[in-house]
Amino acid sequence: MNHNDKEIVSALQTALIERIGQDRFDVWFGNGVCLRVAGRSVCVAVGDQFLLDRVRSQFRSDLDFVCQRVFGASVPMDFQLAPAAAPKRNGAPAGRDLQAAVGADAADSRRPPNHISRRPLATLDEFVPGPCNCVALTAAQRTLQRLGRLSPLFVYGPTGTGKTHLLEGMTQAARQLRSVKRAVLMSSEQFTSYFLEALRGSGLPSFRRKYRDVDLLLIDDIQFFSGKRATIVELKHTVDILLRERRQLVFAADRPLADINGLGPELIARISGGLVCGLEPPDEQTRLELVRQMACQRELTVPEDVLQLLAGRISGDVRQLGGALNRLQAMSEARQQRVTCLLAEDALGDVFRAAARIVRLPDIETAICDVFGIDARSLQSQRKSKTLAQPRMLAMWLARKFTRAAFSEIGEYFGRRSHSTVISAQNKVEHWLADGGKVQLGPGDCDVRDVLRRVEARLQTG
Repeated sequence: MNHNDKEIVSALQTALIERIGQDRFDVWFGNGVCLRVAGRSVCVAVGDQFLLDRVRSQFRSDLDFVCQRVFGASVPMDFQLAPAAAPKRNGAPAGRDLQAAVGADAADSRRPPNHISRRPLATLDEFVPGPCNCVALTAAQRTLQRLGRLSPLFVYGPTGTGKTHLLEGMTQAARQLRSVKRAVLMSSEQFTSYFLEALRGSGLPSFRRKYRDVDLLLIDDIQFFSGKRATIVELKHTVDILLRERRQLVFAADRPLADINGLGPELIARISGGLVCGLEPPDEQTRLELVRQMACQRELTVPEDVLQLLAGRISGDVRQLGGALNRLQAMSEARQQRVTCLLAEDALGDVFRAAARIVRLPDIETAICDVFGIDARSLQSQRKSKTLAQPRMLAMWLARKFTRAAFSEIGEYFGRRSHSTVISAQNKVEHWLADGGKVQLGPGDCDVRDVLRRVEARLQTG
């Protein structure tokens, strides 16, 4: 493969990571899959038939998309079975292997296998605490001190809030505990893939020994178990055994359990019976500490005013901060200029514009209806039932927070209601927030702050 082909492969890998996410890329393309370029065609060489079938069926459209993006047009693509295929990243971002096994004794567990090159797992010491995550961080620390007593621990939050960092940090900390002989950290996709491989190869006893004979089992992104009935049954039995033996389970997801359909009431009940903690998108001060830490890790000198600019203008997913810092570093090196606010505005103008997304009344209506599971446009009806009145009041409150619409405009949009009705709704929601009030959400009640956080997260992501 010549230098130009290597650059194309690197671009394809980077584009694929952006499209499907780093975790899914590591699971399906990190080992045993090799991308090759020959002229204007792409070969996907896969190490075994099972993986070949899964990559071809699940990622063909994604691969077509990134090829069109890189080449500027559709190109022929060939999937080949190549047992000797090995991952060749050619300068692409380093992969994250989400499975970390702690060996039979403490000494061996601190030495990763010689044949695997891994990015070091994140540590709890590197976790930047803030109001958005302090409860979950404290829960993780307390869980490590009393393994098995608060089990399962379930943490949830939107992407980029630190869930995987917490799980990796707990795994690293467990390696230092003499009481922990074996711990496993993996994604739900890995658990599912290994389970299906075990079924195909009659290797269930070995699979069960591997994931039930542990002191600590951590599984990330459990929302991907949704609808996988056979895997859920296997996981439920694994959970039962580990709970019965007072072993520690830790799960993470991108949403609350109540919002994950297809897990089944039995598994949800088992997970809910432990300790549940939410993480929120970081506030500006926490983002400032995060970008300061990222700059230090990259050995990049960034003036304080530039750090504050990044933290103030880029909200939401923490990974966006890392990507912005990478781009700023590349621009600084390419132009041989020091990092300044002017350079940041030039390098990150499109990022800043995207982050400053304008929120309109229909956006608020859509987000409220999504969270409450009610019909679109129902907030504009004249019905006054509790299931509509509370979401409507929250929508009016959010309209005052995120838009410049007048009271009369808000009232007109949400069912031709009066100016005074909007003022009353705003006062009512402020009262709920001050007193820790609850609103009806689905079959039960939910803290109004949690509901507003979910709606605002949807508004941020569009």
